Amino acid sequence: MGEEVRLRAVVAMAQGMAAAQSPRESWRAAALGACRALSGSFAALSVWERERGRLRVLVNVGERAEGEVEFPEDEAYPVHQFPEITEFLHEQWVGGGAPRAWVETAAGTVEGGGYCHQRVAALRRRGRGCCVVAPIVLHGRAWGELYVARPEGAEVFGAQDAAFATVLASVAAAGIAQTERLEEARRLAFTDALTGLANRRAVDMRLDEAIERHRVGGDVVSLVVCDLNGLKRVNDSLGHAVGDRLLERFGSVLSLCGAMLPGALAARLGGDEFCLVAVGPDADDVLRAGEELCLRASELELGDGVACGIASTGDPIGEVLSARRLFRLADAAQYRAKALRAVKPVVAGRGGPDDPVVRLADSPPPAVGDSERRRLRGRDVGA
Repeated sequence: MGEEVRLRAVVAMAQGMAAAQSPRESWRAAALGACRALSGSFAALSVWERERGRLRVLVNVGERAEGEVEFPEDEAYPVHQFPEITEFLHEQWVGGGAPRAWVETAAGTVEGGGYCHQRVAALRRRGRGCCVVAPIVLHGRAWGELYVARPEGAEVFGAQDAAFATVLASVAAAGIAQTERLEEARRLAFTDALTGLANRRAVDMRLDEAIERHRVGGDVVSLVVCDLNGLKRVNDSLGHAVGDRLLERFGSVLSLCGAMLPGALAARLGGDEFCLVAVGPDADDVLRAGEELCLRASELELGDGVACGIASTGDPIGEVLSARRLFRLADAAQYRAKALRAVKPVVAGRGGPDDPVVRLADSPPPAVGDSERRRLRGRDVGA
């Protein structure tokens, strides 16, 4: 392969990774780019999980053998089966060296390695004739490896291919680093800094998607809104640092109770307001989670429990065509729970034919100066 062709291959790989919108797309672009650049038939990208002592496969592309899937959930290999991982992915550059790729063949001969181990057996088992393995280094530490193989009978990789694979691994590392930075930016944009829960922006996005699923497919969408009672008292008497600890502890309780509802999103809306968004579980399951939340909140050392309101499309609350209306209903239920000093959740739609919660949520906005009722989210009256 000429230098110009290889340069174009490197550029194409870099562009593919730069265009990726998620880590999976980035991994796939790296593996595909390397496979094409090295004229391979198969490629994989793996990450080294030090704490678990294993190499975990992130993506397989190209001509996959039986049992290989594109994005495996549990394909991993213990490090002790691959002694070269420790040497090539760590020890070689501790003393100032640099990582470099190596070649292995199904016959057991190795270019630049000297190993004959489990990977050779894997080549034979999967009908591959040779492979080139390139360590990926990120932030000065071993991150994983790029693996490209050719079928039996194809030209065996040589020293120049190994050198080129080392370059491709560097390109992959740059792309992975960029993806990780973007993911961190997204995480920060949708995460509450104090509690680590989702924030209001994340809730709005999840609810918009959920209401569309409800509108199209009838999925049950439920919203649990709660106010943490006593936060102001704690802040005024014990200081904001203690108040922050109360918020963090309640955030953990909310997350724990949210786990009772598969796929639920636990979030802090701001201040002392929190919520759970659940899509799929029926309304009674959501109520049970809300009751558990109230019980556990009442057992916290600080604070005075929570005022909890629930609105679910699985209850008789009328047509719900927008996230705003569901929020109004949950807010009204939570307002009533606070007014009643209820120790259990108040649920919209379960108060009889003239449910006071539904009536409050659907009533016109309060007049200026009206302090009798809370101003609910969304001032419009429509569904």
